[in-house]
Amino acid sequence: MKISGFSMGKNADKLGYPVKEAVMSVLPLVDEFVFALGDCDEDDRTGELLESINSDKLRIINTSWDLEKYPRGMEHAHQTDIAKEHCSGDWLFYLQADELVHEDDIPVIKARCEELLDDMDVEGLLFRYRHFWGDYDHYHNSHNWYKNEIRIVRNDPGIHSWESAQSFRRIPGFDGINYRQQKGTYKLKVARVNAYIYHYGWVRPPRIMRAKSKVLTRIHHGEERVKELEKKNHFDFDYGDLSKLRVFKGQHPAVMKERISKFDWADELKKTNPNRPKFKHERFRYKFVTFLENKIFHRPVFDFNNYILLRGK
Repeated sequence: MKISGFSMGKNADKLGYPVKEAVMSVLPLVDEFVFALGDCDEDDRTGELLESINSDKLRIINTSWDLEKYPRGMEHAHQTDIAKEHCSGDWLFYLQADELVHEDDIPVIKARCEELLDDMDVEGLLFRYRHFWGDYDHYHNSHNWYKNEIRIVRNDPGIHSWESAQSFRRIPGFDGINYRQQKGTYKLKVARVNAYIYHYGWVRPPRIMRAKSKVLTRIHHGEERVKELEKKNHFDFDYGDLSKLRVFKGQHPAVMKERISKFDWADELKKTNPNRPKFKHERFRYKFVTFLENKIFHRPVFDFNNYILLRGK
């Protein structure tokens, strides 16, 4: 059995992504790791950081991004597919540049891949998620944050990254352009793996979070939307009251130790603006559904799942 890891990114370092740590977290599991590196700005060190890993397993594919050809976040999916196409494993493990695997879960993941290798009904593996917010001590368990997602898929050319690269679908006869197409696409049949993805996409100093939010808005909605929101000071990022979130009492992946030791924006997190627009998780509608999920039903409700979970697998 061979497992490939893959990811993609552009300007990941200057936007605060723990890209080096993400790759390093999964290297003990995979036989190779393919990274599609976009045409980064001159002041970005993503390529340098990746090369400093100094691993024979890591292969960097240099690419260019075209937001006109792939608008509405589809360039993310396109770049993910580029990396996927260069993989040679039986199983392909996708990690975004702000996602990590804990070293304690590596044996569990490997054993699950071995167990299901010849079960061709299983097209992918479903992971649980921990979404950290603001700092390394708080995480989300609210309705609007996805609880599970596909992160391992079979090496099948009919399986593609989907929409803005959060997940995957089977797309027969794919034209290579419309990653947001719904008609003629199929959810993957998946089995659970008892492991977590540690998601640090919202753990950055507010100034870097502001820069990241602006870039993501440009990728998904275009430059005019960025200008419109800039006039409203939309990008002045404020994480809000972290005391409303759950406190993480576990251990972060070991490769995050150095990055976490450099955490120095605690004082900035205390400067909250009560008049700012509310995040989804702060709105009554989502808070009410979260209450139902966590206190009444103890499972997700009114949830969209981009997969078909195989029972008994």
